[in-house]
Amino acid sequence: MRRRTLTRTVVLSALLGSLLLSPAAVAASARAGSAPSASPTGAARWTGATDPGPGVEALRRALAELPDDDVSAALIRVGGDVEWRGTAGVRDRRTGAPALSHARFRAGSTTKTVTAALVLSLVEEGRIDLDAPITRYLPRLLPESFGEPPTVRHLLTYTSGLRAGDGLGSTPEESYATRFVTLTPERVVASAVAKGPEHPPGERQEYRNIHYTVLGLLIEAVTGESYADEAEARIFRPLGMRHTGFPAGPDPRVHGPHHRAYADIDGRTTDVTEWNMSDRWAAGDMISTTADLETFVLALFGGRVVSEELVDQMLTVPDLPRDPDATYGMAWERHTIGDRVVWGKTGSRPGCHTVVGATRDLSRTVVYSVTAKSAREDGYPLLARFALPAFED
Repeated sequence: MRRRTLTRTVVLSALLGSLLLSPAAVAASARAGSAPSASPTGAARWTGATDPGPGVEALRRALAELPDDDVSAALIRVGGDVEWRGTAGVRDRRTGAPALSHARFRAGSTTKTVTAALVLSLVEEGRIDLDAPITRYLPRLLPESFGEPPTVRHLLTYTSGLRAGDGLGSTPEESYATRFVTLTPERVVASAVAKGPEHPPGERQEYRNIHYTVLGLLIEAVTGESYADEAEARIFRPLGMRHTGFPAGPDPRVHGPHHRAYADIDGRTTDVTEWNMSDRWAAGDMISTTADLETFVLALFGGRVVSEELVDQMLTVPDLPRDPDATYGMAWERHTIGDRVVWGKTGSRPGCHTVVGATRDLSRTVVYSVTAKSAREDGYPLLARFALPAFED
Protein backbone atom coordinates (compact mmCIF):
# COMPACT_ATOMS: atom_id res chain seq x y z
CA MET A 1 0.00 0.00 0.00
CA ARG A 2 1.35 3.41 -0.91
CA ARG A 3 1.75 5.92 1.94
CA ARG A 4 2.45 9.51 0.93
CA THR A 5 3.18 11.04 4.35
CA LEU A 6 4.28 9.31 7.54
CA THR A 7 3.54 11.51 10.54
CA ARG A 8 4.94 11.51 14.05
CA THR A 9 1.60 10.10 15.20
CA VAL A 10 2.06 7.01 13.03
CA VAL A 11 5.59 6.49 14.32
CA LEU A 12 4.54 6.90 17.95
CA SER A 13 1.74 4.40 17.36
CA ALA A 14 4.36 1.93 16.20
CA LEU A 15 6.40 2.64 19.32
CA LEU A 16 3.43 2.19 21.64
CA GLY A 17 2.43 -1.02 19.88
CA SER A 18 5.87 -2.43 20.44
CA LEU A 19 5.53 -1.94 24.20
CA LEU A 20 2.64 -4.40 24.42
CA LEU A 21 4.83 -7.46 24.84
CA SER A 22 4.75 -10.62 26.84
CA PRO A 23 6.85 -10.78 30.04
CA ALA A 24 9.34 -12.98 28.19
CA ALA A 25 9.78 -10.41 25.46
CA VAL A 26 10.26 -7.61 27.99
CA ALA A 27 12.89 -9.70 29.73
CA ALA A 28 14.65 -10.25 26.43
CA SER A 29 14.73 -6.54 25.66
CA ALA A 30 16.08 -5.78 29.13
CA ARG A 31 19.17 -7.77 28.24
CA ALA A 32 19.83 -5.58 25.18
CA GLY A 33 22.85 -3.86 26.69
CA SER A 34 24.88 -7.02 26.31
CA ALA A 35 25.09 -8.99 23.08
CA PRO A 36 23.29 -12.29 23.69
CA SER A 37 24.35 -15.17 21.52
CA ALA A 38 21.95 -16.88 19.14
CA SER A 39 19.65 -19.48 20.62
CA PRO A 40 17.82 -22.34 18.88
CA THR A 41 14.61 -20.31 19.06
CA GLY A 42 16.14 -17.34 17.29
CA ALA A 43 16.49 -14.86 20.17
CA ALA A 44 17.41 -11.29 19.21
CA ARG A 45 21.09 -10.36 18.87
CA TRP A 46 22.16 -6.74 18.82
CA THR A 47 25.21 -4.54 18.95
CA GLY A 48 25.81 -0.80 18.90
CA ALA A 49 24.99 2.29 20.90
CA THR A 50 24.50 1.95 24.66
CA ASP A 51 21.98 4.81 24.73
CA PRO A 52 20.32 4.64 21.31
CA GLY A 53 17.09 6.43 22.16
CA PRO A 54 13.45 5.30 22.07
CA GLY A 55 13.45 4.42 18.39
CA VAL A 56 16.05 1.69 18.63
CA GLU A 57 14.53 0.54 21.91
CA ALA A 58 11.28 -0.01 19.97
CA LEU A 59 13.15 -2.01 17.34
CA ARG A 60 14.73 -4.14 20.05
CA ARG A 61 11.30 -4.90 21.47
CA ALA A 62 9.94 -5.72 18.03
CA LEU A 63 12.78 -8.19 17.47
CA ALA A 64 12.19 -9.77 20.85
CA GLU A 65 8.74 -10.92 19.63
CA LEU A 66 10.16 -13.05 16.82
CA PRO A 67 9.41 -15.44 15.34
CA ASP A 68 5.65 -15.00 15.28
CA ASP A 69 2.87 -16.33 13.08
CA ASP A 70 3.71 -13.91 10.24
CA VAL A 71 7.39 -12.95 10.56
CA SER A 72 10.05 -15.64 10.62
CA ALA A 73 13.09 -13.38 10.85
CA ALA A 74 14.20 -9.75 10.73
CA LEU A 75 17.61 -8.22 10.05
CA ILE A 76 17.94 -4.50 10.81
CA ARG A 77 20.83 -2.04 10.44
CA VAL A 78 20.55 1.53 11.73
CA GLY A 79 23.32 3.98 10.86
CA GLY A 80 24.31 7.63 10.88
CA ASP A 81 24.49 9.35 14.25
CA VAL A 82 23.32 6.07 15.82
CA GLU A 83 24.83 2.73 14.87
CA TRP A 84 22.89 -0.40 15.74
CA ARG A 85 22.39 -3.88 14.34
CA GLY A 86 19.66 -6.35 15.21
CA THR A 87 18.95 -9.93 14.14
CA ALA A 88 16.12 -12.13 15.37
CA GLY A 89 13.93 -15.06 14.43
CA VAL A 90 14.61 -18.28 12.58
CA ARG A 91 15.96 -18.96 9.13
CA ASP A 92 13.89 -22.12 8.76
CA ARG A 93 10.53 -22.70 10.45
CA ARG A 94 10.91 -26.44 10.10
CA THR A 95 14.24 -26.74 11.92
CA GLY A 96 14.09 -23.64 14.12
CA ALA A 97 17.68 -22.73 13.16
CA PRO A 98 18.42 -19.13 14.20
CA ALA A 99 18.41 -16.24 11.75
CA LEU A 100 21.68 -15.17 10.10
CA SER A 101 22.77 -11.53 10.19
CA HIS A 102 24.59 -11.99 6.87
CA ALA A 103 21.76 -13.79 5.05
CA ARG A 104 21.21 -13.05 1.37
CA PHE A 105 17.66 -12.25 0.27
CA ARG A 106 15.58 -11.12 -2.67
CA ALA A 107 15.71 -7.34 -2.50
CA GLY A 108 12.67 -6.76 -4.71
CA SER A 109 12.05 -3.23 -5.92
CA THR A 110 15.03 -1.77 -4.09
CA THR A 111 16.68 -2.93 -7.32
CA LYS A 112 15.24 0.23 -8.89
CA THR A 113 17.64 2.38 -6.87
CA VAL A 114 20.56 0.58 -8.50
CA THR A 115 18.99 0.91 -11.96
CA ALA A 116 18.49 4.65 -11.45
CA ALA A 117 22.12 5.01 -10.34
CA LEU A 118 23.32 3.12 -13.41
CA VAL A 119 21.36 5.40 -15.73
CA LEU A 120 22.69 8.50 -13.98
CA SER A 121 26.25 7.21 -14.25
CA LEU A 122 25.75 7.07 -18.02
CA VAL A 123 24.25 10.57 -17.91
CA GLU A 124 27.38 11.74 -16.13
CA GLU A 125 29.52 10.23 -18.90
CA GLY A 126 27.48 12.08 -21.54
CA ARG A 127 26.13 8.86 -23.03
CA ILE A 128 22.50 9.49 -22.03
CA ASP A 129 20.52 12.73 -22.02
CA LEU A 130 17.88 12.78 -19.29
CA ASP A 131 15.49 14.83 -21.43
CA ALA A 132 15.95 12.90 -24.66
CA PRO A 133 13.07 10.69 -25.83
CA ILE A 134 13.66 7.04 -25.04
CA THR A 135 13.32 6.29 -28.77
CA ARG A 136 16.67 8.01 -29.38
CA TYR A 137 18.29 4.99 -27.73
CA LEU A 138 15.61 2.34 -28.36
CA PRO A 139 14.25 3.32 -31.78
CA ARG A 140 12.12 0.18 -32.15
CA LEU A 141 10.55 0.40 -28.70
CA LEU A 142 7.37 2.26 -29.70
CA PRO A 143 5.29 2.20 -32.89
CA GLU A 144 4.65 5.52 -34.64
CA SER A 145 1.01 5.27 -33.59
CA PHE A 146 1.98 5.28 -29.90
CA GLY A 147 2.09 9.07 -29.66
CA GLU A 148 4.60 11.25 -27.83
CA PRO A 149 7.48 9.11 -26.57
CA PRO A 150 8.49 9.52 -22.92
CA THR A 151 11.92 10.83 -22.03
CA VAL A 152 14.50 9.06 -19.90
CA ARG A 153 13.55 11.39 -17.03
CA HIS A 154 9.89 10.39 -17.37
CA LEU A 155 10.84 6.74 -16.98
CA LEU A 156 13.06 7.41 -13.96
CA THR A 157 10.27 9.36 -12.20
CA TYR A 158 7.44 6.93 -13.04
CA THR A 159 5.71 9.50 -15.23
CA SER A 160 6.15 7.85 -18.66
CA GLY A 161 2.49 6.98 -19.18
CA LEU A 162 3.34 3.36 -20.00
CA ARG A 163 0.83 0.78 -18.83
CA ALA A 164 1.86 -2.28 -16.83
CA GLY A 165 3.12 -5.24 -18.80
CA ASP A 166 1.70 -8.73 -18.61
CA GLY A 167 2.54 -10.89 -15.60
CA LEU A 168 2.25 -14.50 -14.53
CA GLY A 169 -0.80 -14.33 -12.30
CA SER A 170 -2.87 -11.84 -10.34
CA THR A 171 -3.31 -13.90 -7.15
CA PRO A 172 -0.76 -15.62 -4.90
CA GLU A 173 -2.10 -18.99 -6.01
CA GLU A 174 -1.79 -18.16 -9.74
CA SER A 175 1.69 -16.72 -9.29
CA TYR A 176 2.84 -19.72 -7.25
CA ALA A 177 1.64 -22.12 -9.94
CA THR A 178 3.80 -20.33 -12.54
CA ARG A 179 6.82 -19.66 -10.31
CA PHE A 180 9.21 -21.58 -12.59
CA VAL A 181 7.91 -20.07 -15.84
CA THR A 182 10.16 -17.56 -17.65
CA LEU A 183 8.66 -14.29 -18.88
CA THR A 184 11.39 -12.22 -20.51
CA PRO A 185 11.67 -8.45 -20.03
CA GLU A 186 11.27 -8.02 -23.79
CA ARG A 187 7.89 -9.77 -23.67
CA VAL A 188 6.83 -7.71 -20.67
CA VAL A 189 7.71 -4.47 -22.46
CA ALA A 190 6.08 -5.54 -25.72
CA SER A 191 2.84 -6.35 -23.91
CA ALA A 192 2.87 -2.96 -22.19
CA VAL A 193 3.51 -1.04 -25.40
CA ALA A 194 0.74 -2.96 -27.19
CA LYS A 195 -1.79 -1.53 -24.72
CA GLY A 196 -0.98 2.04 -25.73
CA PRO A 197 -0.22 4.91 -23.33
CA GLU A 198 -2.40 5.52 -20.31
CA HIS A 199 -1.69 9.26 -20.32
CA PRO A 200 0.75 11.70 -21.95
CA PRO A 201 4.29 11.65 -20.56
CA GLY A 202 4.80 13.86 -17.50
CA GLU A 203 1.10 14.19 -16.67
CA ARG A 204 1.01 12.10 -13.51
CA GLN A 205 3.03 9.63 -11.50
CA GLU A 206 2.18 5.92 -11.57
CA TYR A 207 4.51 3.58 -9.69
CA ARG A 208 5.02 0.55 -11.94
CA ASN A 209 7.80 -1.91 -12.75
CA ILE A 210 7.50 -1.23 -16.47
CA HIS A 211 9.38 2.10 -16.26
CA TYR A 212 12.47 0.39 -14.86
CA THR A 213 12.21 -2.63 -17.13
CA VAL A 214 12.55 -0.25 -20.08
CA LEU A 215 15.48 1.47 -18.32
CA GLY A 216 17.21 -1.90 -18.11
CA LEU A 217 16.89 -2.20 -21.89
CA LEU A 218 18.24 1.35 -22.19
CA ILE A 219 21.35 0.49 -20.16
CA GLU A 220 22.04 -2.53 -22.36
CA ALA A 221 21.48 -0.59 -25.60
CA VAL A 222 23.84 2.23 -24.61
CA THR A 223 26.63 0.10 -23.16
CA GLY A 224 26.42 -3.02 -25.31
CA GLU A 225 26.76 -5.06 -22.11
CA SER A 226 24.22 -6.95 -20.01
CA TYR A 227 22.39 -5.08 -17.28
CA ALA A 228 23.79 -7.43 -14.63
CA ASP A 229 27.36 -6.95 -15.86
CA GLU A 230 27.00 -3.16 -15.80
CA ALA A 231 25.65 -3.27 -12.25
CA GLU A 232 28.61 -5.41 -11.21
CA ALA A 233 31.20 -3.26 -12.98
CA ARG A 234 29.85 0.18 -12.06
CA ILE A 235 28.43 -0.36 -8.57
CA PHE A 236 28.81 -3.71 -6.85
CA ARG A 237 32.52 -4.34 -7.45
CA PRO A 238 33.77 -0.76 -6.86
CA LEU A 239 31.81 -0.50 -3.62
CA GLY A 240 32.81 -3.94 -2.36
CA MET A 241 29.24 -5.29 -2.46
CA ARG A 242 30.49 -8.86 -2.73
CA HIS A 243 27.21 -10.51 -1.80
CA THR A 244 24.97 -8.60 -4.22
CA GLY A 245 24.05 -9.63 -7.74
CA PHE A 246 21.42 -11.16 -9.99
CA PRO A 247 20.38 -14.76 -10.61
CA ALA A 248 21.71 -16.41 -13.74
CA GLY A 249 18.69 -16.02 -16.02
CA PRO A 250 15.74 -18.02 -14.70
CA ASP A 251 17.65 -19.63 -11.81
CA PRO A 252 15.04 -19.80 -9.02
CA ARG A 253 17.50 -20.29 -6.16
CA VAL A 254 19.12 -17.91 -3.69
CA HIS A 255 22.72 -19.06 -3.52
CA GLY A 256 24.78 -18.70 -0.34
CA PRO A 257 23.46 -18.34 3.22
CA HIS A 258 19.80 -17.33 3.20
CA HIS A 259 16.52 -17.72 5.02
CA ARG A 260 13.55 -19.79 3.90
CA ALA A 261 10.66 -17.60 2.71
CA TYR A 262 7.01 -18.38 3.34
CA ALA A 263 3.63 -17.24 2.05
CA ASP A 264 0.01 -18.25 2.52
CA ILE A 265 -1.07 -20.24 -0.53
CA ASP A 266 -4.62 -21.62 -0.50
CA GLY A 267 -4.73 -20.99 3.25
CA ARG A 268 -1.56 -22.97 3.99
CA THR A 269 1.89 -21.75 5.02
CA THR A 270 4.00 -22.63 1.98
CA ASP A 271 7.75 -22.43 1.35
CA VAL A 272 8.24 -19.99 -1.56
CA THR A 273 12.02 -19.63 -1.42
CA GLU A 274 12.64 -21.04 -4.90
CA TRP A 275 11.06 -18.74 -7.49
CA ASN A 276 12.08 -17.54 -10.96
CA MET A 277 12.00 -13.73 -10.73
CA SER A 278 13.64 -12.99 -14.08
CA ASP A 279 10.62 -11.05 -15.38
CA ARG A 280 11.28 -8.44 -12.66
CA TRP A 281 14.88 -7.96 -13.88
CA ALA A 282 16.04 -4.32 -13.62
CA ALA A 283 12.89 -3.50 -11.64
CA GLY A 284 13.19 -6.13 -8.92
CA ASP A 285 15.44 -9.18 -9.42
CA MET A 286 18.43 -8.24 -7.24
CA ILE A 287 19.70 -10.44 -4.41
CA SER A 288 21.64 -8.70 -1.63
CA THR A 289 22.38 -8.39 2.10
CA THR A 290 21.58 -5.65 4.59
CA ALA A 291 25.28 -4.79 4.91
CA ASP A 292 25.66 -4.40 1.14
CA LEU A 293 22.52 -2.25 0.82
CA GLU A 294 23.77 -0.02 3.63
CA THR A 295 27.08 0.32 1.80
CA PHE A 296 25.20 1.31 -1.35
CA VAL A 297 23.02 4.01 0.20
CA LEU A 298 26.00 5.54 2.03
CA ALA A 299 28.01 5.66 -1.20
CA LEU A 300 25.14 6.91 -3.35
CA PHE A 301 23.97 9.71 -1.06
CA GLY A 302 27.61 10.53 -0.33
CA GLY A 303 28.31 11.29 -3.99
CA ARG A 304 30.60 8.31 -4.59
CA VAL A 305 28.44 6.65 -7.27
CA VAL A 306 27.34 9.74 -9.20
CA SER A 307 27.92 13.43 -8.55
CA GLU A 308 26.13 15.25 -5.73
CA GLU A 309 24.33 17.32 -8.38
CA LEU A 310 22.87 14.19 -9.94
CA VAL A 311 21.98 12.79 -6.51
CA ASP A 312 20.03 15.99 -5.86
CA GLN A 313 18.19 15.50 -9.15
CA MET A 314 17.48 11.91 -8.18
CA LEU A 315 15.97 13.11 -4.90
CA THR A 316 13.69 15.71 -6.47
CA VAL A 317 9.97 15.03 -6.87
CA PRO A 318 8.77 16.36 -10.24
CA ASP A 319 6.30 19.24 -10.29
CA LEU A 320 3.16 17.71 -11.80
CA PRO A 321 0.19 20.11 -11.94
CA ARG A 322 -2.19 17.17 -12.47
CA ASP A 323 -0.63 15.12 -9.66
CA PRO A 324 0.27 17.48 -6.79
CA ASP A 325 0.55 14.54 -4.39
CA ALA A 326 3.44 12.89 -6.24
CA THR A 327 6.10 11.60 -3.85
CA TYR A 328 8.73 9.86 -5.98
CA GLY A 329 11.95 11.26 -7.35
CA MET A 330 14.05 8.85 -9.42
CA ALA A 331 13.38 5.47 -7.78
CA TRP A 332 13.35 6.95 -4.25
CA GLU A 333 10.19 8.09 -2.46
CA ARG A 334 10.04 11.10 -0.15
CA HIS A 335 8.51 10.68 3.32
CA THR A 336 8.13 13.07 6.23
CA ILE A 337 8.76 11.33 9.55
CA GLY A 338 8.53 13.71 12.47
CA ASP A 339 10.87 16.57 11.65
CA ARG A 340 12.88 14.54 9.15
CA VAL A 341 12.60 14.19 5.38
CA VAL A 342 13.50 10.59 4.61
CA TRP A 343 14.09 9.07 1.18
CA GLY A 344 13.21 5.41 1.02
CA LYS A 345 12.54 2.44 -1.18
CA THR A 346 10.71 -0.73 -0.35
CA GLY A 347 10.96 -4.06 -2.07
CA SER A 348 8.77 -7.11 -1.75
CA ARG A 349 8.92 -10.60 -3.17
CA PRO A 350 6.91 -13.60 -2.04
CA GLY A 351 7.87 -14.08 1.60
CA CYS A 352 10.45 -11.29 1.79
CA HIS A 353 10.20 -7.53 2.43
CA THR A 354 13.12 -5.11 2.17
CA VAL A 355 13.50 -1.44 3.08
CA VAL A 356 16.30 1.06 2.46
CA GLY A 357 15.85 4.56 3.89
CA ALA A 358 18.04 7.58 4.65
CA THR A 359 18.05 11.28 5.25
CA ARG A 360 19.82 13.23 2.52
CA ASP A 361 22.69 14.13 4.86
CA LEU A 362 22.99 10.50 6.04
CA SER A 363 22.45 11.54 9.65
CA ARG A 364 20.13 8.53 9.96
CA THR A 365 19.84 5.44 7.79
CA VAL A 366 18.00 2.15 8.07
CA VAL A 367 18.09 -1.07 6.08
CA TYR A 368 16.05 -4.15 6.86
CA SER A 369 15.14 -7.52 5.47
CA VAL A 370 12.06 -9.17 6.95
CA THR A 371 10.98 -12.70 6.08
CA ALA A 372 7.20 -12.55 6.39
CA LYS A 373 4.13 -14.21 4.94
CA SER A 374 2.50 -10.78 4.59
CA ALA A 375 5.40 -9.32 2.55
CA ARG A 376 3.45 -9.10 -0.71
CA GLU A 377 0.01 -8.20 0.59
CA ASP A 378 0.76 -5.01 2.56
CA GLY A 379 4.27 -4.19 3.69
CA TYR A 380 3.28 -1.07 5.61
CA PRO A 381 2.74 -2.83 8.97
CA LEU A 382 6.21 -4.35 8.58
CA LEU A 383 7.64 -0.93 7.75
CA ALA A 384 5.97 0.63 10.79
CA ARG A 385 7.23 -2.16 13.03
CA PHE A 386 10.82 -2.65 11.85
CA ALA A 387 11.91 0.62 10.16
CA LEU A 388 10.02 3.78 11.09
CA PRO A 389 11.09 3.79 14.75
CA ALA A 390 14.70 4.13 13.56
CA PHE A 391 13.97 7.74 12.62
CA GLU A 392 12.68 8.65 16.09
CA ASP A 393 15.11 10.21 18.58
